[in-house]
Amino acid sequence: MGENMILVRLEGVNARFEEVGQLITDPSVITDMKRYVRLNREYKQLEPVITAFNAYKNLLSNIQSAKGIISGEKDEELREMAKEELEIYNEQLAALDDDIKLLLLPQDPEDDKNAIVEIRAGTGGDEASIFAGDLFRMYSKFFETKGWKASTTSFTEGTVGGYKEIIIDVNGEGVYGIMKYESGVHRVQRVPQTETQGRVHTSAATVAVLPEAEDFEVEVKQSDIRKDTYCSSGPGGQSVNTTYSAIRLTHIPSGIVVTCQDEKSQLKNLDKAMKELRARLYNLEYQKRMDSISSKRKTMVSSGDRSAKIRTYNYPQGRVTDHRINLTLYNLHSIINGDLQEIIDKLQMAENAERLKESGME
Repeated sequence: MGENMILVRLEGVNARFEEVGQLITDPSVITDMKRYVRLNREYKQLEPVITAFNAYKNLLSNIQSAKGIISGEKDEELREMAKEELEIYNEQLAALDDDIKLLLLPQDPEDDKNAIVEIRAGTGGDEASIFAGDLFRMYSKFFETKGWKASTTSFTEGTVGGYKEIIIDVNGEGVYGIMKYESGVHRVQRVPQTETQGRVHTSAATVAVLPEAEDFEVEVKQSDIRKDTYCSSGPGGQSVNTTYSAIRLTHIPSGIVVTCQDEKSQLKNLDKAMKELRARLYNLEYQKRMDSISSKRKTMVSSGDRSAKIRTYNYPQGRVTDHRINLTLYNLHSIINGDLQEIIDKLQMAENAERLKESGME
């Protein structure tokens, strides 16, 4: 992409940035909550592009000044200094050019949202439940490193440990944009605790990551919901098995069922269950869009098809392989203890490369 083309694109973005800045102060927009939130999100997403735009203009001005000195200055020492500066400016411009290409790619508006993470034991019996528990601990430690707040909505424990199913509500900056790469089937290859002859078994767990839906994005009619209450189970003190604080919501038109027993208060459990229900209903429509994207992008196959095998954790060899980008790392211990950033960074780089190719801005 030539410099003039980049300037044209950046000037267009700057014009939109100024327009959005004016709109979010317009009283008629402020009263329209859905539009107001959408515009605020767009304004925030455009800010890094405008910062790059200003830096780009400044570099072009410096390059022009250095070229003027080289062509018009008689002092040889000044001309040499200008040549050195010009070389530095050109290097900075090339680096900024690459950054701007990525910034100009359309962003998924869901990326800034909170997320609901669902982990389910798959094939492998008790070992699959244990592995689901391992994935839960892995993600919990990763959430801590990111400074995100996570709370369990509901869970069903495995018979010998781990979980048959566990659902986590995760809040923080850009949660969905990072965690969406984890959707899919995770396999583990190791000697199970229940194996007496030392044979390596393969088990699996499925991870689903849903973007959290705002209240105004999904209209849920109370007449379409059946609400049931029941006693909580599992650890939780005196209120467990004594008060009807757990909530089960059934959305009759779609057949979606969500439960929440994490809080002692029935009202708090109801609030969490409604949040999850909205996310699942919103995801039905969002999934249609992701299906079309995943058919083109191997890095995002997990978002479009949760039955896709995305990653294998091989304990005997101490390796983790991400099958979407043929990435193999021999640091299983640190990864299973929450060090996921390297894998996610490489997935994001691969996706960005594919998006650049699609856009013709390589």
